[in-house]
Amino acid sequence: MNASLAGVGVGMLALLATAPLAAQQPAPPDGWSAFTRLFDTHARSDSIVGGSVLVMRAGRVLARHDYGFADRALGQRVDAQTIFHWASITKTLTAIAIMQLRDRGKLSLDDHVTAYVPELRRVHDPYGSMDSITIRMLLSHSAGFQNPTWPWAGGKPWQPFEPTSWSQLVAMMPYEELLFKPGTQYSYSNPGFIYLARIIEAITGDPWESYIRKNIFMPLGLTHSYFRRTPYYLEAHRSNSYMVTHDSSGRARVVANGREFDPGITVSNSGWNAPLSDLVLYAAFLTGATHGDPDTQRRYDTVLKRSSLEEMWRPLLSTAGRGYAPGDSVGLSFFTLHRAGAAFIGHTGSQEGFLSFIYVNPANASAVIGVLNTHNEADAEAPSGAYHTIRDAAVELIR
Repeated sequence: MNASLAGVGVGMLALLATAPLAAQQPAPPDGWSAFTRLFDTHARSDSIVGGSVLVMRAGRVLARHDYGFADRALGQRVDAQTIFHWASITKTLTAIAIMQLRDRGKLSLDDHVTAYVPELRRVHDPYGSMDSITIRMLLSHSAGFQNPTWPWAGGKPWQPFEPTSWSQLVAMMPYEELLFKPGTQYSYSNPGFIYLARIIEAITGDPWESYIRKNIFMPLGLTHSYFRRTPYYLEAHRSNSYMVTHDSSGRARVVANGREFDPGITVSNSGWNAPLSDLVLYAAFLTGATHGDPDTQRRYDTVLKRSSLEEMWRPLLSTAGRGYAPGDSVGLSFFTLHRAGAAFIGHTGSQEGFLSFIYVNPANASAVIGVLNTHNEADAEAPSGAYHTIRDAAVELIR
């Protein structure tokens, strides 16, 4: 041992070893304290049980804020290990898988979807032939399909949460019709991403979930991401989900939905479960945070080369006046949200009580990720509700 350290105890050596690391901790973004106060205030006003949000730049987390409970009845606080459901952010995984196959020469974005999913010919097309729909149209929500996957559900307790099998979805097709001429406009569609998953399965021979694990989760190191039921060793960290209803006097009532639910056949458009730490790795990939490391670059290129990812971000259609949209324009599954001269690329999610968002700012390699485990029926879709207020304030942090 160096003579100058001979009298230093083990504990002091540990402090000396970690001191440089502590000094290098990144500073929170400007406005972070005000944002966390806004988060807490609106979460309380909307009876949100729990949630998290974090901001990162160049792959490094600048700040994280955890709020409330992962399970209120158990007194279990939201923490770094809490597993949330990310809902429609899953669609970006399906889209990346399609682009992987395109780059490998296995398909073209202009291929006719019915070549892979012939059952779609059963849908009524008042504008021509169902054979005109392309993969590109599915990716950009412009094929003309409706938004709900299960449009006739009446909310009965014995009815499935979502269609549980492909055969159920196929059985509904003769009773559906396209809403507009394919390729002419935007309209958000959950079923479109089920059809994309069928294409992935037809080409690769892998179930969609296996393909995503092997070709996106594994190379990016997303070791705590999964679909459907929670693995037994992670069950303690799974967040419950909640719904807020209101009685005739306007008083809020918070009801727990339960920790587990089956997304059924919709898993390819809304099935992703993970802690925020896995979303951090995903956002690092989206922002190209390699820090000059060739091994990281190779892993990112294995998932999708940068030029293909940026191709997905290019706006194809305006979403204005077309109902629900995570941005004001849509590319290949990713949406662009413009705010005062800045362009944020991302997606949102909403399912079974969970509300989530992820946006990146390519101009400065920053990202913001947020999730709530509570859906307030009165406010979740309102611009003044907690979710939209928090999301809009969050993207300002990465301007």
